[in-house]
Amino acid sequence: MSLAFFYWNMKKTACSLGMVLILASLATAETTGMGFPVISVLDLRDIAFKQYSSDVQVARQRVFRERTGESLDAIAEALTIYAYTPLQSDTILGLAARCTIPYAALVTLNRLAHPDSMENASTLLLPSAPGIFIPETPDSDLERLLASTRSTEAGIIITLNRNGGKENFRFIPGADFTATERTFFLHTGFRYPLRTFRLTSAFGPRVNPVTGVFRVHAGLDLAAPAGTEVFAVQDGVVTELGEDPIYGKYIILRHGENWVSLYGHLSKIETVLRSRVESGSVIGRVGSTGQSTGPHLHFELRQNGKAQDPGKYLFKEGIR
Repeated sequence: MSLAFFYWNMKKTACSLGMVLILASLATAETTGMGFPVISVLDLRDIAFKQYSSDVQVARQRVFRERTGESLDAIAEALTIYAYTPLQSDTILGLAARCTIPYAALVTLNRLAHPDSMENASTLLLPSAPGIFIPETPDSDLERLLASTRSTEAGIIITLNRNGGKENFRFIPGADFTATERTFFLHTGFRYPLRTFRLTSAFGPRVNPVTGVFRVHAGLDLAAPAGTEVFAVQDGVVTELGEDPIYGKYIILRHGENWVSLYGHLSKIETVLRSRVESGSVIGRVGSTGQSTGPHLHFELRQNGKAQDPGKYLFKEGIR
């Protein structure tokens, strides 16, 4: 039996195709409280997953035909959405492969800021059509990046009933992450910790200006006036803060399982231990505490405990 959804086509507006997606399954199908058919296991013996797999093939054909003239309305009519409770062993890339759907579609529909975000997801929505879902009100850096690089006239407006309310998205069928968006999602993209600064010392070997000892400089020194706001470079958790003879007043944030960022020589700490901070939130102020010759921020990125050159991972444009 088909698990198709029903659609209500509205009149086109000047800026986009207006369409409300009314998500409701047949009464005989097991559904969530939001009306999405439930996939219990990602196996073709599961009737819902079998239907979902069939829907994916239909949607792929519609997207292919759109490139040769089929309308976006027709593609939207092929879009169905199912609910699935992820297992502890599931990863977003593994799910995408099992569902034969690009992971960008899973990520953007479920509003995941990075791969580790799935750990906190009790239910995931699985779309049958490939594409990008851009929320009406972007919340994370990734969503702001998606919104800033795509025309507001592109795509179809859809509305989902979720979390006790309605969420509007601009669905762009067939779209995928750009290289920059993919890099940012996979935890290798971070915003700069200062809005304005002067780079005074890069990552790599140098003579320490205080001790005169030749050694590897494990981060970047970014000069700025004392009291300048210091921002979290990505969503994270404050795992350590305090005062050190070398770093002075410092903060360490953990970003998922593999990355941490360190902010040193602060004049003031404006966060607390074990708190969760959002990307771009103020966590401290530039200072000259510890082993320092003047007001600046010492900034480090470490992956699996190993210092990385932050210059390779920081995005300055389009993430404000």
